[in-house]
Amino acid sequence: MAETRRGVIINADASQCYRDLSILSARPSPAETARAPHRLYGFLEAEAPLGAAGWAALARREIARAHDQGLLPILVGGTGLYLRTLLQGIAPVPEIDPDVRALVRALDTAALAQALAREDPAMAARLHPNDTQRMARALEVKRSTGVSLGDHQAQLSGGLLGTVALEPAVVEIDRDELGRRCDARFDTMLADGGLDEAVRLLAMHLDPALPVMKAIGVPPLIAHLKGEGTLEAAILRAKLDTRRYAKRQRTWFRNQTPDWPRLQP
Repeated sequence: MAETRRGVIINADASQCYRDLSILSARPSPAETARAPHRLYGFLEAEAPLGAAGWAALARREIARAHDQGLLPILVGGTGLYLRTLLQGIAPVPEIDPDVRALVRALDTAALAQALAREDPAMAARLHPNDTQRMARALEVKRSTGVSLGDHQAQLSGGLLGTVALEPAVVEIDRDELGRRCDARFDTMLADGGLDEAVRLLAMHLDPALPVMKAIGVPPLIAHLKGEGTLEAAILRAKLDTRRYAKRQRTWFRNQTPDWPRLQP
């Protein structure tokens, strides 16, 4: 489509934004990027987390740039929160007190879940008790502003819906076939040097809580490199994590975009 309709491909996959995560994020190859312009791929340093609001701002800039050049912006990727933020807008949450943030981020997962259930039960009910990142965000917002994150989110602004013409589509693949493709995808990553990429990440001594270190496939390979398991066990874990993420993506798009056309490859 990008070649036939003078399109520019804009990345909407969180992991593919990272410069140091080329192979293990299955970023488009040089041969693929030579076929059409690609934007927001491999531009982010490993130490720099990129939230949905930050990505949406960059995506809006690239969409406007494409329109100015007479090109068709084509968003590709499965990070649902990124896409939802771009289309529906963001909540105007005030700045968080640094001291509050530090105290909240120091809590472990169990303590976070207990504190959030006590201080903001509505948000606690919406979040998975193991989702440390989102629970921490909800708790720091409640403590810093006195208002639930859910109330802030009800006041979305800046979304693209209604301002541009959309041609959305969700590619749907048979579940069993999708599982086979997930397994083959990780085998290809390893053959292309995925383990070497994990070695380079480990050598950077990054905080394991950073998004780049939590990308699918990275934690089990890092654990193997630290002597905490065999390569075979790491591969099995990575493939399982990939399949689980694919299942969550299918569920997200089914619930969030029920009216979008479905395409069969």
